[in-house]
Amino acid sequence: MAHVEIYSSMFCPFCFRAKRLLSAKGVTFDEIDVDTDPGRRREMTARADGRKTVPQIFIDGTHVGGSDDLASLDRSGGLDELLGLAG
Repeated sequence: MAHVEIYSSMFCPFCFRAKRLLSAKGVTFDEIDVDTDPGRRREMTARADGRKTVPQIFIDGTHVGGSDDLASLDRSGGLDELLGLAG
């Protein structure tokens, strides 16, 4: 299964939505809290080509985008393929 990382914030409804979608697919992920460590937010911004909003989601090191991007990828069927769930 793919390695998934989510940069998130504790009270972010978009973060919650993205994590809920991944959890519903049975996917485990590494959650990186940008609230407690400003360096992690800078890291996220650099990895996400300047995007500063959370969540920012990476699958096997590839930047997927935010919650809306993840949902759109799921609707198109591309998320399962990226996650290694397509079969």
